[in-house]
Amino acid sequence: MINLMDMTGRNVMVTGAAQGIGLEAARLLHQLGARLTLVDANEGKLREAVDGLEKDRVLALGGSVTDRDFLGRVVDQAAQRFGGIHGLVNNAGITRTAMIDNMTVEQWQQVIDVNLTGVFNCLQIAGTEMKKRAEAGERDPGVIVNVSSDAGRKGTIGQINYGAAKSGVLGLTMSAAREWGRWGIRVNSVAYGVVATEMTEVVRSDKFKDRYLANIPLARFLDPDEAVKSIAFLVSSASSFITGQHLSVNGGSHITA
Repeated sequence: MINLMDMTGRNVMVTGAAQGIGLEAARLLHQLGARLTLVDANEGKLREAVDGLEKDRVLALGGSVTDRDFLGRVVDQAAQRFGGIHGLVNNAGITRTAMIDNMTVEQWQQVIDVNLTGVFNCLQIAGTEMKKRAEAGERDPGVIVNVSSDAGRKGTIGQINYGAAKSGVLGLTMSAAREWGRWGIRVNSVAYGVVATEMTEVVRSDKFKDRYLANIPLARFLDPDEAVKSIAFLVSSASSFITGQHLSVNGGSHITA
């Protein structure tokens, strides 16, 4: 039987890989045969995350997506060990919650730095490596999946910094897809609704749960291991003619024509 999502021989870089969506994405891609380059600012958690994975197929490095020198070293090491970056899951993100009139400039900037500039940093540095291989004649040099959110499409209360960053990720995705399509580099985003991770504990609490579930036609929150199937699809050859798109994975909470 043909497995359209077979990743054997391909190296996928996952940021924010120590927990939540990033960790589940790494596990699923590993099961599909991928080699992994895993990045997270929490080096201790990252070491725990790689337990159970085949060590010869994993390169795990602790550092921030805001550190361009670090990211350059990551891509160089991955290229030397695995032959290049064949996929990038741009997932690292943080939240700093406050209403608009109470949000500090520091809270605004911290989220923008990680959730938007960090996405650009990874896309530019990993994507440039993909482009070099394309210029050398490689036909399928790589694919990039940026993790966005419904917050970037319809706004969110108490997280204007997060909503702005995730909206920016959508524009970044479309622009990169247009620029790099000629090289065979595909760039898409996944826009999630409420995923059951540590970052959404408040939303899923008894105080807010019913309000959010009322706006989800499927009437439940999304489990991380279910969420990352969409990432695997977009990274794989099953989506070989899809680029510049935003895949909504939200149980129907944001439906458009």
